Parts: sequence; C-alpha cells; structure tokens
Amino acid sequence: MEISATWRLEIRITTADVGKRVSVRRLREPGSTHEKFTDTVGVLTSWDDGVLVITRRGGESVRIPESSLVAGKVVPSAPARRRGPAASYEELAKVAARAWRPVESERLGAWELRAASGFTRRANSVLPLGDPGLPLDEALTVVRRWYGDRGLPAYIQTATGAEGTQELLCAELERRGWAREVTAEMWIGGLAPVADRAAGAGVVLSRAADAQWLGRYQRKGVSDVALKVLGSGPSVWFATVPGAGGAAPAAIGRLVVDGRWAGFAAVEVDPERRREGLATEVMAALARQALDEGASAAWLQVEADNEGARALYGGMGFGAHHSYHHYREPASDEVATDVANDAGRYGSP
Repeated sequence: MEISATWRLEIRITTADVGKRVSVRRLREPGSTHEKFTDTVGVLTSWDDGVLVITRRGGESVRIPESSLVAGKVVPSAPARRRGPAASYEELAKVAARAWRPVESERLGAWELRAASGFTRRANSVLPLGDPGLPLDEALTVVRRWYGDRGLPAYIQTATGAEGTQELLCAELERRGWAREVTAEMWIGGLAPVADRAAGAGVVLSRAADAQWLGRYQRKGVSDVALKVLGSGPSVWFATVPGAGGAAPAAIGRLVVDGRWAGFAAVEVDPERRREGLATEVMAALARQALDEGASAAWLQVEADNEGARALYGGMGFGAHHSYHHYREPASDEVATDVANDAGRYGSP
C-alpha cells in the first residue's frame, strides 16, 4: 500500500511495470463477508484490457480488475532467507540440473532441451535459463518438434517466487495454452544441522543403486535409462537401511555432492517402519558424507501436499527458496501423445 503525504492511497504502478514485483490493494467483491480490502504481492505479468494479472510466489495467478485498485507500488524482490545459505535461483537451478542428468540434451540458446526416454519430467523437459536465441513462438515450435521426434510430450520447467525466476515466461506459456501439471518447491538449508540430527547407525552407503536399493525405490521396473539418470551427478551416493531377513530395505536415500552443495532425493521409508526416525538416520549419514567432501549447504525438492516431508525438513532447518513448475504443451494433431500412458511414465517430478 502507498500513502501520500496527504494521507491518500495512491496507485503508483502502470503498464510499464509489467515484469516487476508489486504490491497492490484492491476492493473485495460486493457482498463479501471479509474485510473491505485485500492485498496481493507478486510479479505483475500482464496488464491488458483493464485487467492486471499478478503471479504470486507459488505460481498462482490472480486476476484483478483495474477498477478495483485503490493502491499499488513496486516493491523489492523477495527477500533472501534470513538463515541458512544464500543462493540465487540460477545457481540452484544449475546445481539441481547437474544432479539429475538426462541421457540426451541439446542447447537452444540459453535453453537446454533434455530427454531420458520419459523417466521423470525433470530429465525430459526444457530448462530455460535465459534467451533461447529465437522469438518465443519459434522457440516453442523447435521444442515441440524436438520432443515429438523422440516420441515424448514437450515440457518446460519454470520457476517462480525468487529473484530471477520466470513469472513472465509462465504467463506467456499459459497464454499459449500450455498447461501446468506439477508444482513443487526447492528447499535449502545448512548441512551441518542435518548431520547432527542422528547417528546414522545401520545406514550403508554405496556408489551404485543395487537391487536392494531399487527394491524400495518408488518407481518400479527401473530401466537402463533410469539407472543412468539415478547415477548421474558429480559425486553420487546411495543410502540403504537393510531390511530384516533379506527383505526390501527399511529406508533409502540418494545424495549428490557438488561443490558447496549437497542434494538429497529419493528418501523413502517402508510404510510399516515410519515414525521410527529412519528418514532422519538416512539423511544424517548422507550429510556426514557430504561434509567430508567439503559441502556446507543442502537442497532438496518437496511437493506442496507432502505434509510429512515438509514437517521433517522444516525441523531440520530447511525452508522454501522458490517454486518450480512443469508446463506441458497444448494438445494438437501434430503431437500424438497418449495422456493416460504418460501419467504412468512420469510420476512425480
């Protein structure tokens, strides 16, 4: 909200501020039982035909009639976390990409087109970290043709909620009919507190995902391509808490160490053994390995509706840095893709 020297609310944003982070106050709909005004903070992604569209941190778009505005101003980019490591979006995006490599990739300007026979969206989507070197519509045509040649639907991975993220690209994709299918969050935190959480007793570390580890992994029938993706990264470790009597492991986890960063993934626990602290034991053992290799900061990805994981990671000192999204190309006669089959191929991000 902006208040002038004469104590009047003022609208200090214009169409020229599209692409900037703004805070606006507007009147609620007539008949609302809530307070008269409501506030919205996010990136102004468009202002056309008397309607503003503001994209919030988590990627939700809010449409606001210009006539309902009572105040508005440009505000600084989302503040950095007050505790834990500092990191830019681009740094984290590159670190996460190196930890989950496709089997095939190609550059389109500053975009990377990635493919791995459909194993996870992250390994089968475009990572757009800059200018593709073509007008957007031409770039999207190239993207769709590239994935179509491989029998895959085209996905673009974008991010919102931090300085340098891609709210404007999200808005342009939505305007062209691309559908957002999955949203998750990147969380970061200090590594040492994770290592101090538990002794890591009974956790076995290995450089490869063996049959026992794969027996607990949530994606069944893992192919050679999937094994290549799982084993990719600068320094990869797999953690296993052995099961009783040769059964599938009680818990597993995956770690990639990359300079100062340690990335955790695939932390899974036997449903019959939950609430025994096994996930904490796995992460602590992996964290100590990462500390030995010189890492100091940690990252992981968590889905918005996974309350158990969010509580666990929050208790370890992790916090959200940004949200990321996967946009799928609009259906067309040129892209013959079986949506039902793809749902099984891709699973979670």
